[in-house]
Amino acid sequence: MSLACCLPIVECVYCLACARWAWKRLLHSAGHDSETWGLASTVEFEPVPRLCRYILAVYEDDLDHPQWAPPGGYGIDTRSVVLRKTYEDTHGHAPPYLIYVDHKNSDIVLAIRGFNFAQEGDYALLLDNGLGKRKFSGGYVHNGLLTAAVWVFDAECKILRELLEKYPEYTLTFAGHSLGSGVAALLAMVAVHNLDKLGDAERKRMRCFAIAPARCVSLNLAVRYADVINSVVLQDDFLPRTATPLEDIFKSLFCLPCLLCLRCMADTCIPEDAMLRDPRRLYAPGRLYHIVERKPLRCGRFPPVVRTAVPVDGRFEHIVLSCNATSDHAIIWIEREAQKALDLMLEKERLMVIPPKPRMERQKTIDREHSEEHEAALRRAVIMAVPDAYLPSTYGTFNDQSTGGASELHSAPSSSETHSSKLAEWIKQVFEKDESGEMVFRK
Repeated sequence: MSLACCLPIVECVYCLACARWAWKRLLHSAGHDSETWGLASTVEFEPVPRLCRYILAVYEDDLDHPQWAPPGGYGIDTRSVVLRKTYEDTHGHAPPYLIYVDHKNSDIVLAIRGFNFAQEGDYALLLDNGLGKRKFSGGYVHNGLLTAAVWVFDAECKILRELLEKYPEYTLTFAGHSLGSGVAALLAMVAVHNLDKLGDAERKRMRCFAIAPARCVSLNLAVRYADVINSVVLQDDFLPRTATPLEDIFKSLFCLPCLLCLRCMADTCIPEDAMLRDPRRLYAPGRLYHIVERKPLRCGRFPPVVRTAVPVDGRFEHIVLSCNATSDHAIIWIEREAQKALDLMLEKERLMVIPPKPRMERQKTIDREHSEEHEAALRRAVIMAVPDAYLPSTYGTFNDQSTGGASELHSAPSSSETHSSKLAEWIKQVFEKDESGEMVFRK
């Protein structure tokens, strides 16, 4: 009898808990993820819509007679397309890609297309993974995507080296969307570890733009490579937010809303500290750019705003319950909204009438601010005890634990190395060098 009396109370408590969860989840909008971030500048965001168009060009069978070109075309001079590889050329080892020399922007671009539902090879890449299956550069990565990245690097490193030597002032940019974003991000990491195969090119010439990025690297790697990799997320995009393995997402594609809701409930019950302590948990890589174009409880789209940061905690950890969660993943929408955001930035600059010289000085200021923000993120990762996180040995250079070939597996730092990095961090906080180079107590 007493148990029967308690049942209504238990039901009330359960209903209140469910109502509280639903209230918190429904009120959480994508804008909350980046509300504390700074605004992106025109110079740093300018390549995004252009690279989106290059990725879209990979989908075409004939670039001279395009069928799905966006307004204004792809902006590609077909005479400067060095090579194109289709599924027949890659034999399922990697998605199709092209290499294009962008003389107008002094850039060598390797663009990789996104997931193709009709190709078994793409499914094989996604399914070739498991929690903690593959280590690289002292962290964990998605095994299938790294395998594809290594295949592309081995196949094209000779051509890329020749182009880098022929155009010594050009940058090398890896760009990809969805599945291709993960391959591009890991390809950039492989390239950084094998600069000798690229004619000893400098690290600062390497960069990557992952559009609608897959969660493919552990947190320590996501922060460490933020000076090379940039991830672009449109509003409510589900892929950078769900920690569900990619292979499970695409297995459940026909019931994706159900999977996202279940994942949302599970993530709500997991403390963020526990997430950060799991070294195998994968994240969106590098510096994050968030395009925000909708506001909560309001209809329609607003002028897009682009925010950027290198966060350690709060890297899109919560799924947004939105009817746009899947449509915001489409590269066509991303290209369109990115171009709108860039046009607004350029219009603002035009109204401000910024002369050329201050704009060049602003570029140097942005580079310095990004370097400082990157170093601050590395410090925060060490202070928060993110597994395998460590600081650069000298400003601007990294003492990577791995210097082997592209296909080599890399082990995590030993306990003595971790202790040494923490000791170095403590010394850096307590002491500083004076003008004569002597170590003195920090003021």
